[in-house]
Amino acid sequence: MKRVALFGGTFDPIHRGHQFIAERALEQCDLDEVVFLPCRQSPHKLSLETTGGEDRLAMVRLAIAGFSKMWASDRELLRDGASYSWQAAEHWRQEVLDEEDKLYWIVGMDQWASLSKWARVDYLSDLVTFIVFPRHGEAPEVALGRDAVFLPDAKAASATEIRTRASKGLSIEEYVEGQVAAYIHEKGLYRDA
Repeated sequence: MKRVALFGGTFDPIHRGHQFIAERALEQCDLDEVVFLPCRQSPHKLSLETTGGEDRLAMVRLAIAGFSKMWASDRELLRDGASYSWQAAEHWRQEVLDEEDKLYWIVGMDQWASLSKWARVDYLSDLVTFIVFPRHGEAPEVALGRDAVFLPDAKAASATEIRTRASKGLSIEEYVEGQVAAYIHEKGLYRDA
């Protein structure tokens, strides 16, 4: 039996907090792999302009290059329209994994708290077990009808803060891998953030 966790998000940019979450999930849930799924367009951030998918995927791949049990999929970037978690989970459950394999979905505390607003969340809940990372010592509430594993606090990091720092020419190496910082600098990403 294989144990796979999907980690969806904009990853604009991916930061050390994302890596920490994936590492903790691997260790504490005895996962075989974590698959990063950069989305084309988050249905929760339709008005937010994001960096191009190719650049976000490249940054994810750079950030996780040293982790043998982590990889990034471009599947959501190649789809049209918004990326819905239930569609991604359905694809993995039906097309990629075997019936006995276990599928997880990694979410942060903020996403867990707003799960009821997600499209087809009951169906998604039938497909996955959630791995929930609280922040700042907050205790997540158990949601009836949703299988979940609650892990210790994640490292605080803000993609918004990273974009702002990059736009001002400030160092971001504390928040992102060196290769990701170099990529952002070389491509001139977030200059207008």
